[in-house]
Amino acid sequence: MSEMVDARGLSCPQPVLLTMEKLKALNQGEVVVLVDTDTSRENVLRAAASLGWEAAAVQAEGSEYRLTLRKG
Repeated sequence: MSEMVDARGLSCPQPVLLTMEKLKALNQGEVVVLVDTDTSRENVLRAAASLGWEAAAVQAEGSEYRLTLRKG
């Protein structure tokens, strides 16, 4: 079962901060992050990669993005 971070409607750096908090707490597994801007998508993916998490999937859903991050 994956963890969820819903960062829709938040402006940077909040989506990155919420995601980093969750990734550091888990240290491995799967996290799904919901964002609603291109900037948030790119910043979250870059921050996750810096902690060794990979983008398993990036899905556009209308004007929103569903990012599936995995580690371990």
